Parts: sequence; structure tokens; C-alpha cells
Amino acid sequence: MRKTVNYKELIVWQKSMDLAVRVFEVTKKFPKEELYGIVSQMRRAAYSTPSNIAEGYCRGRKREYKQFLQIAYASAAELETQLIISYRTKILPSDDFKSLNSLLTEVLKMLNKMILSLKNAV
Repeated sequence: MRKTVNYKELIVWQKSMDLAVRVFEVTKKFPKEELYGIVSQMRRAAYSTPSNIAEGYCRGRKREYKQFLQIAYASAAELETQLIISYRTKILPSDDFKSLNSLLTEVLKMLNKMILSLKNAV
């Protein structure tokens, strides 16, 4: 198994980038009055996830990497809450909710596994 040379090779980073792009696309359809409310919050949480994975990876120390993965996980959990709120308030259609939630669940599981593996290494 070869060592990952670049954070862009990480599947979790790639999937979280896909998620961020999808969140951006989906929130374009939200009501204009939500632009500075839930839209802004969802986009920030979505962008924060891959950003923290990348930053942590580039820090070069396992302890810092784990810390940034935990921040990425927390941002993903924040996004999960915002998706549920958007769905329950009927801003987010069911199909969009299901596809975003499925991808988000995948990202959360990957992050959790990475964090646990680093817990034993730190």
C-alpha cells in the first residue's frame, strides 16, 4: 500500500469536495430570503469539511492532522443538522435531501474511521 502523497488523493477529501459542490448547487434553489441564513451556514459548513481535511494533512503531524479531521467531522455534523432542518421546513426537496444525506453519511463514516485510526497512532 503506497503512502498518499497529496491530500487530493484522499477519497474522503474528494467526496467532501463533491458534497460541497452539490450543496452549492442545491442551495441556489433555496428562497432568496435564506441567502444570509441557512444557505450561508450550509455552504460554510460544506466548504469547511474538505478545507480542514486538506489543512490538517498539510500540517505534517499526526496530532494536528487528527485535530483538523475532528474539526472537519464537526463541520460535517453541522451540515447534517442544517440538511435536516432544511428538509423538515420543506426548503429542501426529498430527492436532494436523500442524495446529499447519503454522500454526507459516507464522508462522516470515513472521517470517523480516520480519526479512530489516528487515535491509536498519537
